[in-house]
Amino acid sequence: MSYDVMGRIVEAMSSVAGSRTPAPTPDVTAQTCAPARGRPRTARLLDWRVRFAVLSLIWGFSFLFIKVGTDAFAPLQVTLGRMVFGTAVLGAVLVAKRERLPRSPGTWGHLLVAAFLLNALPFSLFAYAELTIPSTLAGICNATTPLFSMVLSVVALQEDRPSRRRFAGVGIGFVGVLIVLGAWQGFSGQDPRGTALALIAASSYAVGWIYVRRTLSSADGSSLSLSAGQLLVGTVQLAAVTPLFTSMPASFPLASVTSVVALGALGTGFAFLVQYGLVKEAGPTIATMVTYIVPVIATAAGVFLLGEHLSWNEPAGALVVLAGAAIAQSRPGRRAAGNGQP
Repeated sequence: MSYDVMGRIVEAMSSVAGSRTPAPTPDVTAQTCAPARGRPRTARLLDWRVRFAVLSLIWGFSFLFIKVGTDAFAPLQVTLGRMVFGTAVLGAVLVAKRERLPRSPGTWGHLLVAAFLLNALPFSLFAYAELTIPSTLAGICNATTPLFSMVLSVVALQEDRPSRRRFAGVGIGFVGVLIVLGAWQGFSGQDPRGTALALIAASSYAVGWIYVRRTLSSADGSSLSLSAGQLLVGTVQLAAVTPLFTSMPASFPLASVTSVVALGALGTGFAFLVQYGLVKEAGPTIATMVTYIVPVIATAAGVFLLGEHLSWNEPAGALVVLAGAAIAQSRPGRRAAGNGQP
């Protein structure tokens, strides 16, 4: 899920690293997707497809992990655990590759804001939201991130110009949101507060991505270095706040503990590495298509594993949301640019 957002982080961080870790262009993508010398083409294709499937499953199940985690722990504790284990994974890889964290104080200042907008705030909001709404609805709300990104990028980024296609896509997407929420019924059956928190979390991802794109485009460091630094800062933020608003858990059920560990180590740490490898191998367009699979997996996991009830309007509205996002991001004569994570 966050996911979500990770696709955007990878693209933005790839551009941050400049010539050392360039983001693949369409031409470069064609080269990276070509079979390596001495390796069968089928094996190469299978490789990125496996990465794609693994990433979709990890981010799709993140909403289930949040739900199970909050059965025993406070939302802030779930988020703190997620950040600790995610940071540990990226930190271990950083050490193994003998890379260093950013050194510039200015870069750390921007990472402080980015960590709040892309990690601490949305992760916490989704955890609080799932106290009162099903994980299926949280996953669908997360799919609105590309719509918020499109609206905000038109306002904040000079290179993104409004067009009829974009306006149409955004309009269709938000009609889908109204369908998901059952607007014709007065939003009955859904907790307004929990739904609002999930949508605010999705919009925070969009704001955070734009902030990263505008402020870290010339920062020193690789994608891995900057992302590890961002997670580290977010962990410190949550470690400072969580004890003030929560008390020690009464118990540590295995299911909840395992869910928090999986949420952090897989959904936040390992997912970044998979996404980054997928971008390098198949290109950012293919990699960020995960956005459109995540709500499907989140819905299936919630219904079949958690026994959550699903009304007809929720999957129908989700399809409209994803269709609107695809239209808004597409450009005539060009391949669509994707949006990020759970």
